[in-house]
Amino acid sequence: MISYLQEHHITTVAMESTGSYWSEFHTIDDTLTQNISRIAVSPDGTKMAIVGEESPKYVVQKQPEAYSNRDIEAFTNLFAEDVKVYDYPYKLQYEGRKEVKKRYAPLFKKAKDLNCKILNRMEIDNIVIDQEFIIAHGKTYSAIAIYEVENEKIITVSFL
Repeated sequence: MISYLQEHHITTVAMESTGSYWSEFHTIDDTLTQNISRIAVSPDGTKMAIVGEESPKYVVQKQPEAYSNRDIEAFTNLFAEDVKVYDYPYKLQYEGRKEVKKRYAPLFKKAKDLNCKILNRMEIDNIVIDQEFIIAHGKTYSAIAIYEVENEKIITVSFL
């Protein structure tokens, strides 16, 4: 595996051996290679495995998908057990995955038109900021959500 700087992004490429030469066989999106914990190469040097965490933006992307599909289990499983939900900046509204489920389950059950679209997204380290457009019960809403992700779980959400 070789990493190099290209247009302000670190690009990681997986290489394979073809005799005495190495050739690139896959470019790995730098957002997928967050917190790499292990790299293993096969004994013959022709295969490589990379183990790491999903990028926070990929964790957060599952949230509007589960929301729009009204899948309460998939939605709540994205949150840490002790998630904290705030009105920006510091007003705690509620905490805990069970409380998230309690608050969202009725909406998921009743709002047949439930939909969330991401209009803009920004990622800085383990923080993801989304501009969201939401439809529920025939009404539209706009929201800014700031997600903090650790260990592939959402640990805090702040709504503006």
